[in-house]
Amino acid sequence: MTRKEHDFIGELELPDDIYYGVQTYRALNNFKMTGHRFRDYPLFVKAFAQVKKAAAKANAEVGVLDKDKAKALCGAADKVIKGQYADQFVVDMIQGGAGTSTNMNMNEVLVNVALEGMKHKKGEYQYLHPNDHANLGQSTNDTYPSSIKVASVYYLTDLKKALEDLKEALKKRAKEFKDIIKMGRTELEDAVPTTLGNTFNAFATFIDSDIAQIDKACKLMTVLNLGATAIGTGINCHPDYSKAVIKHLSDITGVKFSNAKDLIAATQDTADYVTVSAALRTLAVHLCKIANDLRLMNSGPRCGLGEIDLPKMQPGSSIMPGKVNPVIPEVTLEACYQVMGNDLTITLCAERGEFELNAVEPGIAYALFNSLNLITNAVITINKYAVAGLQPRTADCLKSVMNSVGIVTAFNPYLGYEKSASIAKEALQTGKAVGDICLERGYMSKAQISKILEPKNMLNPRMTQKREG
Repeated sequence: MTRKEHDFIGELELPDDIYYGVQTYRALNNFKMTGHRFRDYPLFVKAFAQVKKAAAKANAEVGVLDKDKAKALCGAADKVIKGQYADQFVVDMIQGGAGTSTNMNMNEVLVNVALEGMKHKKGEYQYLHPNDHANLGQSTNDTYPSSIKVASVYYLTDLKKALEDLKEALKKRAKEFKDIIKMGRTELEDAVPTTLGNTFNAFATFIDSDIAQIDKACKLMTVLNLGATAIGTGINCHPDYSKAVIKHLSDITGVKFSNAKDLIAATQDTADYVTVSAALRTLAVHLCKIANDLRLMNSGPRCGLGEIDLPKMQPGSSIMPGKVNPVIPEVTLEACYQVMGNDLTITLCAERGEFELNAVEPGIAYALFNSLNLITNAVITINKYAVAGLQPRTADCLKSVMNSVGIVTAFNPYLGYEKSASIAKEALQTGKAVGDICLERGYMSKAQISKILEPKNMLNPRMTQKREG
């Protein structure tokens, strides 16, 4: 079974079982870029349907849309919001036309679902029309970016929850590891002692700062340009529509949205996405730091640092029996590198805006949603499969401290840099312990040396007297 539909370009014959129409059908053939379709981003589909529902309610409220038509559109939107008809959102995420194909995909599906509810056939647009009714008082240029922002709020909320869980897990491990002495390192060289608890507490602090940035980013995504229509002047919408649609959208989503003060500026400005992406990039940098440190502390188990044991997730080699790789930190790194690459894409797309509109906003949406998905999955994964189950190797941590030349730094306040450096040099040349060399040279008594080199005495400021020259 088929049906005929037309647009101003011409007429096409469409399969009658599809709920999208002629404009979506053209886009389906024109844009074959990523293989990732509108339907692959269910939060985006949900957000777009919520925007359309709010628009129908607002248009009915201000008296420009028949209440029965509005009710039918809202009913169709509710079905889409619940996840029905997901397979009908078929346009490629990267497309020409600033998102028009995505907007029309939503308009056509909503109308055809609504037409069936009104006891009409799909494509009988004389009763309910994708442009005249589903898109009434709207343009792609305000509904598309607004839907991106609504979806971003959902994604960022999920990300923040995952980050809060990771922060609490890191703080818990920090408390558990507070008395485990390990060697601190700078530039991969022995430095001075610290604790494993200090290491994990620092990780938690990184994540806490990222949560603050995600909060700020989320607030940016609640400022929309609904009612701007084509370029921000509000042409073709009722004067009271903009205020009404924001109210209804806030009620529908449970999120407090507001309209930008300058709709013309907001319609052409995509810098907010750059700010959000920057927050994700910074988070990616912190996750990379954590993942790399976990890999290094886990290295070995006999010929590396061997300070922790990560959970054994899967065999690590097809040729080396018994080898287990740190696959969770590794996959976290790969996800984070993708986020960093997406950040450059978002920046370049945002730069490409000309005059009253940014035509390549679909590129921003695709990269941003991918980053949000990736970084959220990375946070959940490293928490669940690495942080939660790793175990300290307490004795090995302490052994590395006591065998390190780096602890000679503790002699500086008592002997000065030159003598301490000389001890370090001899220790490296002979393999002797720095305490033994200090005792052999008669610099201090055994009791003094033992007190100074007690690991727990090297964790905090302790110099209480003036060093004599």
